[in-house]
Amino acid sequence: MQVRYSPDPVRFCRMTTQETRDSFLIESLFAPESIEMVYVDVDRAIVGSAVPVNQPLSLTSADELRADYFCQRRELGVLNIGGAGKVTVDGQLYTMANQDCLYIGRGSKEITFDSNDPAYPAMYYLLSYPAHAEYPTAHVKQSESTPVQLGSIEAANKRTIYKFIHPDGVKSCQLVMGFTVLESGCVWNTMPPHTHERRMEVYMYFNVPDDARVFHYMGKPDETRHIAVADGQAVISPSWSIHAGCGTAAYTFCWGMGGENQAFDDMDHLTINDIK
Repeated sequence: MQVRYSPDPVRFCRMTTQETRDSFLIESLFAPESIEMVYVDVDRAIVGSAVPVNQPLSLTSADELRADYFCQRRELGVLNIGGAGKVTVDGQLYTMANQDCLYIGRGSKEITFDSNDPAYPAMYYLLSYPAHAEYPTAHVKQSESTPVQLGSIEAANKRTIYKFIHPDGVKSCQLVMGFTVLESGCVWNTMPPHTHERRMEVYMYFNVPDDARVFHYMGKPDETRHIAVADGQAVISPSWSIHAGCGTAAYTFCWGMGGENQAFDDMDHLTINDIK
C-alpha cells in the first residue's frame, strides 16, 4: 500500500508540475491481476482498484491499517468500470455489471473480486473511509439508479449524474459516491467550481479516449493549477481545493467524498470571477 501525505495550500503554490502530480495524481490503478491501494492522510481515505483476470482476488488488511481485516474499522465503495463480474462479501455473492456500484459496510470480513470473462475482465474502483457505525452491504445496479440531467450543449457541460451512496440512497457512515457522464461534445465539469471544507473528494476519470486527456483544475480559487489526467487515473482533492475539469473529449468520472457532512449540496459556491 502506498502512503500519500498532502501538501498544505502554502506549499502547493510553490510546487512544480511533477511535484503536484506526485502529491495528488494516482496513476497506479487498474493493474491486471492485482489489488492496488493508496492511503491518503486527508480524512484517511484509501483509493484503490482490483482487476481479477484469471483468478479471484481477495481484499486483505495491510500493515498500515493495523487491522485484522480491511473493513474492521472501515466502509468501502466499489464501482465496476470494466466487464461483468461478481463480488463476494462474507459468502454473499453480488453480480456486478458495468457501472454497477456496491457498498460494503464496516465489519465485513471476507471480500473477493472476480471476473466472468478473462478476455474482458471486471475493473473495480475502490474508495474507503473510516467508519464509526455499521450499515448493511448494498448493491445498486446502474440500470436501477435515478439519473439527474444537468447542463447544456451551449455551455459544453450537458451531463448525467448517477448518485449511489448518499443519504437518500444507500446509507453509509460518511462515504458519498456516484459518477457523472458527459455527453458527446461536452467537456466541462463542475464549472463554476466550489469547495467544501467539511469533506475531501476524490475524482477518478474513466472512459477517456487513449488520445485524450482531462485537465483537472485544483488549488485555492485564487491560485489554481492543472493536472493532465489519462484514463483510469484519480486525483486527490483536499477540502481547501476546487475540483473541476475540462477534457479534449467527453469522459466519465467517479466522484467520492468523505468527511463530516454527507449532504450532496453542501458546497461553498464560487463564481467565474473568483477563479484565477
